[in-house]
Amino acid sequence: MDLITTATSTDESERAASVAVLPVGSFEQHGAHLPLLTDTIVACAIAKAVAERYDLFLLPPVTISCSHEHAAWRGTVSISATTLAAVVTDIASSLRESGIDRLVVINGHGGNYALANVVQEVNVGGPRMTLFPARADWDDARVAAGLHSTAHQDMHAGELEVSLLLHVAPEVVRDGFQHADHVADDRRHLLTQGMSGYTTSGVIGLPSHATAVKGKAVLEDLVRSFAGHYGLLSRAKA
Repeated sequence: MDLITTATSTDESERAASVAVLPVGSFEQHGAHLPLLTDTIVACAIAKAVAERYDLFLLPPVTISCSHEHAAWRGTVSISATTLAAVVTDIASSLRESGIDRLVVINGHGGNYALANVVQEVNVGGPRMTLFPARADWDDARVAAGLHSTAHQDMHAGELEVSLLLHVAPEVVRDGFQHADHVADDRRHLLTQGMSGYTTSGVIGLPSHATAVKGKAVLEDLVRSFAGHYGLLSRAKA
């Protein structure tokens, strides 16, 4: 997997990008067929793709975030929402000191609710940060790729995530996803019960429908839809 930047300071000085890209993943269970690092791999793949397409400053990933709903499974590690918000805020502050005042946060984990508040607060005076992909971006990518499942059905370790990993890192996908489908559409008490209230395998979704072709199409459509986010940041006054 060639997903983490190896650029030198000379490379970045020559690039002179005004927008940086920060992938934020997680370290949490993804059933028996995907690694704990799944969300970080997804975030890095998206971040690398948009950074290359739009010639942006690619940062290394935040690999541990807010995965408390997965705590019932061994291997999951979390930090608090306060810590995650502070990390992203500190990174943005450090970037500003070096002359980069706009930041794209690529979020690979749906449970990182704190990131939305960070972005909202930063943008009070004008566009300086964006959170990508937004829900609509994911929805559009699902349609473009012809996914069988809906976003609600396919919450975790399902068709979308397995497809993306089959495309960008097939060597980390273990056999068994073909028979791991689990549906739990009524999850109204998720914040109270956690994932273990709705699944014993750790899966909520339809991984049996995953293919590398779908993963490639999802990533390509996300790169396309990123143009709207980048446009808002690039037009902002420095």
